[in-house]
Amino acid sequence: MKKFKVGVIGCGRISPTHLVSISQNEDCELVAVCDNKPERAEAAAKKYGCKAFTDYKDLINNPEIDVIHLCTPHYLHPIMAIEAMEAKKHVMTEKPMSITYEDAVKMCETAEKNNVTLGVIFQNRFNAGSQTIKKAIETGELGKIYAGKLELTWKRTDEYYSQSDWKGTWDKEGGGVVIDQSIHTMDLLNWFINDEIEYVDADIANRAHELIKVEDCASGVIKYKNGIVTSFHAMNYYTYDAPVRLELHCENGIATMLKDRAEIRYNDGRTVIVENDPRELVDYGEGVKKYWGNSHKKQITDFYNALKEGRQPKISGREALKTQKFICAIYESGKTRKRVMF
Repeated sequence: MKKFKVGVIGCGRISPTHLVSISQNEDCELVAVCDNKPERAEAAAKKYGCKAFTDYKDLINNPEIDVIHLCTPHYLHPIMAIEAMEAKKHVMTEKPMSITYEDAVKMCETAEKNNVTLGVIFQNRFNAGSQTIKKAIETGELGKIYAGKLELTWKRTDEYYSQSDWKGTWDKEGGGVVIDQSIHTMDLLNWFINDEIEYVDADIANRAHELIKVEDCASGVIKYKNGIVTSFHAMNYYTYDAPVRLELHCENGIATMLKDRAEIRYNDGRTVIVENDPRELVDYGEGVKKYWGNSHKKQITDFYNALKEGRQPKISGREALKTQKFICAIYESGKTRKRVMF
């Protein structure tokens, strides 16, 4: 079988996780990169031995390319993804799908209309600890889930935001600590519970930043139709990136994710601890943050296996849409100060 010809749009901080994963996949050939900053596009092209573009439309319309990866600012994801899928390209986009639920729905509809595959990065589902907890839930070993909670306390200074022309903006990033920092943990919590949401009730505020208008803290509850109530607290004005904590109180024990380490303490006295295998760690290069998982390569491998096998990837557009819906509901609830019913 011929290799998939791949193009990557966006050569910023997250791009090495895609570029390295593609270059190490025997089913792929990286043929082009694109960035509106010529020096970044040229540097990536030189490093990975491929063509450089500065206009993403030229890359999308290149008939040689089968698959496009999006590592661009949030607001560009639906614009570029829809154009690429209309051009019959498969798309793998970084999270979030979009900054609005409506645009995320359009992305899914466009993929289906054009018979192409849409994947969305939520790589932490592929961490060994996440997989262990999910399996314990699915097999019934943990029993009924009673409640869940998550806590994220990280550091994002005004200087951090001043270095970007899109971070910390409503129109380009779509928000702050919710849609950027805590979305991965919220996705995990939603994936573990795997039920329809009844309502979201949230508060959002900017309490410690001068340069941005988006929220730097958020808290609230997510009530599921099966009766489970989850709570969350996220803020990005702490003094360092503390390990993210996610907990599920279950009938037969308590399951906890601390960063990417899983610990299940069963009521019968058993304890199961699972961490990522260090032999599976991928060196994505200098400057790539390692605070939350290292499973981009696993998810990207699944995406290309899905293309070969004619199936949907484990995190398809429709699957990621579930997380997009309640992320947007948190913002609606926080802005209107009203409970959002589903």
